[in-house]
Amino acid sequence: MNIIQAWKYGPGPDSLKDYLILIAKGVCMGIADIIPGVSGGTMAFITGIYDNLIDSIRSFNGTFFKKLFTLDITGAIAEAHLKFLLPLLFGILAAMVSVANVIHHLLGTHPVQVWSLFFGLIAASILVVGRRAGRFSVKKLVAGIAGAVFSFILVGLIPVTTPDALWFVFLCACISICAMILPGISGAFILLLLGKYEYITGALRNPTVAENAAVLIAFVCGCAVGISMFSRVLHYFLEKHHAITVSVLTGFMAGAMRKIWPWKEVLDSVVIRGKTHVLSEVNVLPPAFDGEFASAVLLMLAGFAAVIILEWVSSAGEG
Repeated sequence: MNIIQAWKYGPGPDSLKDYLILIAKGVCMGIADIIPGVSGGTMAFITGIYDNLIDSIRSFNGTFFKKLFTLDITGAIAEAHLKFLLPLLFGILAAMVSVANVIHHLLGTHPVQVWSLFFGLIAASILVVGRRAGRFSVKKLVAGIAGAVFSFILVGLIPVTTPDALWFVFLCACISICAMILPGISGAFILLLLGKYEYITGALRNPTVAENAAVLIAFVCGCAVGISMFSRVLHYFLEKHHAITVSVLTGFMAGAMRKIWPWKEVLDSVVIRGKTHVLSEVNVLPPAFDGEFASAVLLMLAGFAAVIILEWVSSAGEG
């Protein structure tokens, strides 16, 4: 088997149309990761690629690295799900590079409208994903409530001061990267909570400095270890306890709605590298039922409808 054959027969899209669809789903994940408090994992769930994403991350296993280190490139490509991951990563990175400035601009000029759109998206996704848990049971209800309470409390926490030791940077990376593949929980927000957002972004500005390089190496290693281990844990629970796991993940999204509510009053914030990051805020009612409120409601409905339509199209395609 040559490299082209190894790529061709790996799991992933088979036609140009499928590639473009997967790239588009990656774009959705990238846009979600840009929004503070919104997770790319949520979009992976909405677009129906969550299980594939977890399996693809798990494909970077001991066999893959053994073949890679022995220069068996063909075998390594055959083992990894690169056919799925590369188009997805392309879409994520394309969104982050091309849409980041637009999203940040809109969050600064029209925050209520942006949050309203995502509020509608997440509200509908709760219904869509919740249906995948199957028939109602008390056990699933309890699991969903537990997930919602955990997420609700988490997104309301205030960042703390933590040590700058490399072991703690490694630990923070393990935790934050796990959050990035969990629906409803933002990895960047977790990093901010752990008091390491400014520290890591500062190291990124001058990566050639020895001290910063050590920090970034520790962070990358932590990300690799964290996502490798956590993807296997998630896969186990999705395979062995699918309904309960989906119920918990649905609860995560429901609890995170606290962070996505469009109308907020900032209580405390900090400026990091010229950008304002909110440390604590409280949700408030709309100040007036005016044109802004009407546009917010319309965008909520548009976001809600978009997810329902996407689910309907996906179900029709599977049928």
